[in-house]
Amino acid sequence: MKKFTFIIFLLTSCTSFICACDPLTVHKVTTTIFDGVPTMPSPEQYCRDYHIQATKDEQEARQKQEQGVKQGSIHPPFAEKRCNDCHDKSTDSGFVVAADLLCAHCHKGFPAGNFLHGPAAVGACLKCHAPHSTDNPNLLVKPAAEVCDVCHAEARSSSKLHTISRTKGIVCTDCHDPHGGSNRFFLR
Repeated sequence: MKKFTFIIFLLTSCTSFICACDPLTVHKVTTTIFDGVPTMPSPEQYCRDYHIQATKDEQEARQKQEQGVKQGSIHPPFAEKRCNDCHDKSTDSGFVVAADLLCAHCHKGFPAGNFLHGPAAVGACLKCHAPHSTDNPNLLVKPAAEVCDVCHAEARSSSKLHTISRTKGIVCTDCHDPHGGSNRFFLR
């Protein structure tokens, strides 16, 4: 019984690990373990498929804008179809530099200050920002009032102040710089 439970645990863990990875890593792992795994599409095909989907998304966004629906945000290199500013098909990662340095490749000297927010400090910009486009301002992956809650579920040191702020429609970034700064707790 213990052996069976261990095998189930191991399979579940491996499956969870693989599902959390990007498609290229999943493919590398599955082809190492299993025979007969279909090949990945070529970088050209992958880009072509992505471009087709992106074009459809842009058309939908234009239709929404024409209908007066609130517009999100688009990363300028993506909007201008300058894919090669970030992407390089000849590298294993598919990027011009390592993923954790990608945003800093253009956004020089950012973030700055004595206190840096963890994801910003290590180049994990995609924890909060979408790389191409989103329905939210500033390329946020969620609305500004919700994005901090993705990671920050812990109790706040001044919980009463934070609760009152939330009820009045004040979002975290009204008081805190989400990237860092010279003040403790990233206070503005």
